[in-house]
Amino acid sequence: MASTAKFWREQAARYNLEGTHCVNCGTFFYPPRIICPKCRRHGAIETYKFKGTGEVVTYTTVHQAPRNLNRQIPYTLAIIELDEGPRLLSEVICEPEEISIGMRVRNVFRKIGEEDEKGIIYYGTKFVPA
Repeated sequence: MASTAKFWREQAARYNLEGTHCVNCGTFFYPPRIICPKCRRHGAIETYKFKGTGEVVTYTTVHQAPRNLNRQIPYTLAIIELDEGPRLLSEVICEPEEISIGMRVRNVFRKIGEEDEKGIIYYGTKFVPA
C-alpha cells in the first residue's frame, strides 16, 4: 500500500490543476500533453499551473449515484471552461438550483472517493461558486 500512496502523492497535476502550455502558439491543455497538436514538432510545451477559475459551460444534476459510490445525492457535474481556455468535467459543490450556465467558479481541493473503510482516500479538484 505504501507504494500506491507514494504514486498518488507524486501526481502533481492531480493535486494542483496543472496542465501544459505551448509557448509557440499560446494554447493551454488540460489534461497535460507532451506535444501540441497544432504546432507538432515546432511546439515548445511547458508545465503550467492554472489559476483555477472559469465558468460553467453546461451541467447536469445526478439524482442516482452508482451503487459503489458512497456519496450524497443529488450532486452536480459540469463542463468548466477555465479562464485560460481548456474545458474539463468536474463536480460543482452547490445546491442544484444555484448553478447556471455562465456561472463563475473556482477550484477547491476535496475528497473524491475512497476504496473502502480501510482503503485509500482519493483527493482532487472540484469547483465552487466564485
